[in-house]
Amino acid sequence: MKKFATRLVVSIGLMALVAAATARSGAAQGASQPGAQSYSGAMLFDDYCKICHGAQGKGNGPLATQLRRPPADLTLLARKNGGVFSPDMVARIIDGRKPLAGHAGGDMPVWGEAFGKSADGADATPAKIAALVSFLGTIQQKP
Repeated sequence: MKKFATRLVVSIGLMALVAAATARSGAAQGASQPGAQSYSGAMLFDDYCKICHGAQGKGNGPLATQLRRPPADLTLLARKNGGVFSPDMVARIIDGRKPLAGHAGGDMPVWGEAFGKSADGADATPAKIAALVSFLGTIQQKP
């Protein structure tokens, strides 16, 4: 029963986080050209990722101990991939709708379904994932 209650609290917390971050995402948007949305990867990370991955992306966020699997240290993505940061692989993991072998079964939300629409009604998912991938590329530890 305790495990169920913990999972319920984590699930509710993640849903609240998504709702709050989605409401705030209007502040992260800025039109770089008419009809286009741009997003701050750092702000999106703050809104959606740091609760589990930690402020520095090291996998030590406030909810990390409540998850079935510890969150990844996002600063080591390149190091764990032979020194190469793979934007395509990282984008696919964040999106979550087409899981990669070995990257499923955790508590990470399927952000490809969660990101939804931008302020102008367009699908914001690709732009938000691209902004997050770009940000994650900047926090990689040197080999």
